[in-house]
Amino acid sequence: MMRHCWGRRIQGHLHKTFILAIVLIALTVPCGSATDDLANLKAGAAALEAKKYAAAVAALEPLVKRLPKIADYPAFFLASAKVESGDYAAVPNALDPVFKMTPVSPLLPRAVLLIARAYGESGDTKAALDTLRKNYSTLPQPAGDLAMATAFAADGDAISAVVYRQRVYYGYPMSPESAQADAELAKLRVELGEKYPPAMPNAMLGRAVKLMEAKQYAKARAELESLVPQLGGAEKDLARVRIAVADYNAKETARAHSALASLEVATPEADAERLHYLLLCAQRLKNQDEVNSALERLGRLYPNSKWRLESLIASASHFLVENQILVYEPIYRACYESFPKDPQAAGCHWKVTWGHYIRRLPDAADLLRAHLRMFPGAENSAGALYFLGRLAEDAHDPSHDITAARAYYEEILREYPNYYYNVVARERMKEIGTGPASAKVNEFLRGIDFPQRSRALNFEPNATARVRIERARLLASAGLDDWAVGELRYAAQNEDQPHVLAVELATMTTKTAGPDQAMRYIKRYAGNYLYLPIESAPAEFWKLAFPLPYRAELERFAKQNGLDPFLVAALIRQESEFNPKAVSRMNARGLTQILPGTGRELSRRLKVKAYATASLFVPAVNLQLGTFYLKTIVDSLGGRWEAALAAYNAGPSRARAWSSWGEFREPAEFIETVPFSETRNYIQTVLRNADTYRRIYSGEIRAGLKK
Repeated sequence: MMRHCWGRRIQGHLHKTFILAIVLIALTVPCGSATDDLANLKAGAAALEAKKYAAAVAALEPLVKRLPKIADYPAFFLASAKVESGDYAAVPNALDPVFKMTPVSPLLPRAVLLIARAYGESGDTKAALDTLRKNYSTLPQPAGDLAMATAFAADGDAISAVVYRQRVYYGYPMSPESAQADAELAKLRVELGEKYPPAMPNAMLGRAVKLMEAKQYAKARAELESLVPQLGGAEKDLARVRIAVADYNAKETARAHSALASLEVATPEADAERLHYLLLCAQRLKNQDEVNSALERLGRLYPNSKWRLESLIASASHFLVENQILVYEPIYRACYESFPKDPQAAGCHWKVTWGHYIRRLPDAADLLRAHLRMFPGAENSAGALYFLGRLAEDAHDPSHDITAARAYYEEILREYPNYYYNVVARERMKEIGTGPASAKVNEFLRGIDFPQRSRALNFEPNATARVRIERARLLASAGLDDWAVGELRYAAQNEDQPHVLAVELATMTTKTAGPDQAMRYIKRYAGNYLYLPIESAPAEFWKLAFPLPYRAELERFAKQNGLDPFLVAALIRQESEFNPKAVSRMNARGLTQILPGTGRELSRRLKVKAYATASLFVPAVNLQLGTFYLKTIVDSLGGRWEAALAAYNAGPSRARAWSSWGEFREPAEFIETVPFSETRNYIQTVLRNADTYRRIYSGEIRAGLKK
């Protein structure tokens, strides 16, 4: 049988910094204690990485029994060393602890690939295929499909090998495995000739779409051009349209417009997509008549197409940014009336609702209540509740009723404990005082199908979480930090206490990877944490979610500029997540995300000695410049923090323009009027963060926090 090259499929995270001398010294330490065993595990892993396979085997073999709680790790490293040294027959037994580990080992998918490779290298292709098929659902992709292709090729089934390599090539175009699959497919195309199975049209188009999603527009265009002769019918029409879409995305607007305007396609889906991108091109080229024409044709020919919805939103958004409320309102209305079940319908309805509220129209309360009934789980529900409360407070409004206002505010306080509207609702409650809440409003609210969210979580690890944490700490004690993190991430993704594992992950990585990575673990694995009342979770949890590193310098420079340090911390959390080396896509740098040109100007004004652009990565320098810059913005906008934050995010000229769009009675009205969703969310998030920082760190409720 012809030997097939299986290659290395297992990409570990083994440490690359251990030099051979350290490895050999560690291997001579007697295995007389748990500390010695962990040292030998570290040394064995380093020997494997250094390709000293005999040394790795000698170090790791005794550890499978000596480290029973993490036996799968020395077993996996041992099996890897045996594969690399050609001892394929020993691999299945060596990996046995991985398959038997309870709870399930995170190494299991890689163990499957490793054992399949060992079978393949030894010529037992049937066993390799059986192993991969039996465990296919657990395999990491695209490595799993590439291993399947290799096994089929070794077994003489070239057709199946093609099918699995096509899955890799078309499904994962940005992966290294895609290039490997492409090279093998080229050989198989020659080998099989007419028997070569063509790829499915949707798969071929899908590759081009994925390339565009990765912003590889030139590659996507070339891919689509090559597909046109191979396709027919609807798929060919879509490929021709998407060549122009690639041009549009690459900012080749004139070329895209010309192609789309002259293109004739027979299938409705392709023509609807063509009209949508023709509308977008016309918007860029400032041809409003053509925008209107495309929108009219979409409504007449394809009223239920997703491309009509996207075109309606694009058109309405254009007028929203220009504050042409009478023009955009009917377009947004068409969005939610024509597509009431689409996730974007809620945002469209809110734009109409807000337009009526800010113009003080008499049906504003009805629209706010309708928004709650129609979209109870939407992001603007808290805003709808708040502004219903404000209308109820208004003595000139027909719905004036302080008890009704209390009912709306109390709903916010209960359902949205760490959101912006909770902050302003608390302020209103202080203003109107305690008292009865409207029974009528409470009855209305009970009829709203608000999402059920956890208001408290058990932060005491259950039995499985305790095992995971113990295993991770053993791995960390062995210096295998990446493997320790992998253990916890696997558990957080697959088991029932992700928030507990998030705390352990964040605690473990704060010192090694920084508070920014720790915070991301909290956000990822305790995703609904903002719905938890502060007092319901441990103080440790909140301080990981809202860290305050560089506190002394932050407070010093905030005080120098007359700023609230908690608001500065809130801004930094949103700007850089406290990563002093952060660089944005706009090249803003450091904790407070200052552009190099702005940094040079500020450094001259503050007479910072020996300043260079790299100084923006120095926390003290960045905080000095950032707090001064923030203070100048606040002062230039009359002390209005909501406008200052808008300026910090979107620029002072926009903030001033938005400030002229209405007679705002309170900051919340200005914020809701900001047309950029990114900026609007930014302002609300920073103000909310400041309140949360204040509650966590100021001592206001520290005594009530769980310890």
